[in-house]
Amino acid sequence: MTETTVRTGYRVRGSELTGRNWLNTGGRQLQLEDLRGKIVILDFWTFCCINCLHVLDELRPLEEQYSDVLVTVGVHSPKFEHEADPVALAAAVERYDIHHPVLDDPELTTWQAYTARAWPTLVVIDPEGYIVAHLSGEGHAAGLTSLVEELVAEHEAKGTLHRGNGPYVPAESTAGDLKFPGKLLALPATGTFLAGDTGHHRLVELEADLVTVRRTIGSGIKGFRDGGADEAQFNEPQGVALLPAELASEVGYDVVVADSVNHRLRGVTLATGEVRTLAGNGTQRLLDAGNHTKTGRQENASEVGAPSETPRLTETQLGTDALNVSLSSPWDVLYSSVLDRVVVAMAGTHQIFSFDPRTSAVEVLAGTGLEGLLDGDASEAWFAQSSGLAEGADGTVWIADSETSSVRFLTFAEVDGRSTVQVRTAVGTGLFDFGFRDGDADQARLQHPLGVAALPDGSIAIADTYNGAVRRYDPATRQVSTLLRGLSEPSDVLVDMTPVAEGGDPLLIVVEANRHQLVRVPLPKEALAVDEGASQTQRPKTPMSAGPVALTVRFTAPKGQKLDDRWGDPTQLKISASPESLLVSGGGTSTGLTRELVLAPGAGDGVLHITARAASCDGEPGGEIPDHAACHLYQQDWGIPVTVTADGATDLTLDLRGLD
Repeated sequence: MTETTVRTGYRVRGSELTGRNWLNTGGRQLQLEDLRGKIVILDFWTFCCINCLHVLDELRPLEEQYSDVLVTVGVHSPKFEHEADPVALAAAVERYDIHHPVLDDPELTTWQAYTARAWPTLVVIDPEGYIVAHLSGEGHAAGLTSLVEELVAEHEAKGTLHRGNGPYVPAESTAGDLKFPGKLLALPATGTFLAGDTGHHRLVELEADLVTVRRTIGSGIKGFRDGGADEAQFNEPQGVALLPAELASEVGYDVVVADSVNHRLRGVTLATGEVRTLAGNGTQRLLDAGNHTKTGRQENASEVGAPSETPRLTETQLGTDALNVSLSSPWDVLYSSVLDRVVVAMAGTHQIFSFDPRTSAVEVLAGTGLEGLLDGDASEAWFAQSSGLAEGADGTVWIADSETSSVRFLTFAEVDGRSTVQVRTAVGTGLFDFGFRDGDADQARLQHPLGVAALPDGSIAIADTYNGAVRRYDPATRQVSTLLRGLSEPSDVLVDMTPVAEGGDPLLIVVEANRHQLVRVPLPKEALAVDEGASQTQRPKTPMSAGPVALTVRFTAPKGQKLDDRWGDPTQLKISASPESLLVSGGGTSTGLTRELVLAPGAGDGVLHITARAASCDGEPGGEIPDHAACHLYQQDWGIPVTVTADGATDLTLDLRGLD
């Protein structure tokens, strides 16, 4: 804790909530004292972060169930420069239907006061104002429920719990016929367009003017239901992909929809508007922790002892029973003419999946599930919240990899009779690097792009979302330029070839999400050259000593759960560094939540990349895990900025689930 934290005995009082402004309070500037008598959950989030969005959904049932005793406060601590814009934050609060107060913390003042180190981080404060838990990552819903019940019982008995309404005041909606539209699809047979009307939880078919609504598919009520166009329900649908006519006739539906918050793929028959579920059981997919889930890779330990005893799981095949496969926030979909399958940007697990409409087979096409930027063979590559897909004329699949502010691509080849997939990066350098810079691709910078489209000349248009621009990447020259700017969070871009049939030029259609509209503009004859600089995510650096550093990740299983030790140690650490020279030893993957790291003298500044996982199941400590017990995987990725100094700390403690 910082100096603003008050310690009383062994208890730690919460620091004041300090920021630029409050949202969802009707203009009221809250103080922590105003929340005394309530259980408070501080949710440190940033609106680019898919894990933060998952936590928002995890908290909703808890907020509803305990609405008279629990107050969630979203502390928005931005990663990207654009996220510090108060107008953009207000739009995000509306977009994600947030029904609790939000503190705008652009300078990370409250973030530092509560020693948050990752998005998302949850801090629980009891009705007397004392911190009782630190939680990092997602998957804490069951544990939070148990903790809230304990706190209600304790403080009701003490007389310190005050029931009643919280300070939430809803803001007015800014939406029209569309609300934060996500992705767009052309329907050549009718000359119309199908939009993922994400904020209204439906699909909208628009006439060629991009304004007139021909019909809607989905009731507009958030939920999950198959059926006719008026009764079906979606939950924040994003990408939409059109199948070839012959394939559509064979499988009985025309369009595949990435139903993001339902963690499912849906199919739509255009003639009738009928909606069916194609893949996904509605349970969010989490990454592997050894043998505790059915997919993923577990790597051998490096420099830290023997490999894990848990069997390695390298299969990409997830099965043909697609309705029993867990997905995680599918964000975009694309029919690949090379694969004759649907490619899925699985944002929630940082992977690229494929779905075969004929067999219903679901496979991991690329990505280990680790978050970052790493090229090479698809089975070893890293992605970070991939959110947009497009196919080039040669079959290359282009990817908007949003959290690395990059454009990536997949290539396909036959080697020794075996199909191979390779991952390459066209623009972008890493998780914390962004900016607005044109020129050579090695130096160019984007800021959280969400969409890509193949242009007729073979270049790639990029919906550079947080720069409010459409950019262009030319694979032939490896140059980046700017086609349009001044947009409000463009989430997708589409090439409109309709004028070409009449001797005209192609047009661009941009999904301008934060203005709730689609705009059609000419494809500029000459692009702009912009250089507003390259940036890095700025967070306070932790001074660390050269030499040995003791790393501890705290994890306490929630009440009613125990560590799932049926296959050995159910905890795991994976550690690396940027630059690699920062870490002399202690890197790699092995079981356990403690590790000795050795930092290089004179290394200067760098980032420690730490992934912690722990698996627990319902059951009592010391007892057996009952048959059919519910099991839970807790995971968090940290990127800890450090500076190596002579008098720096010799220990580093992180909370996966720590109780005070």
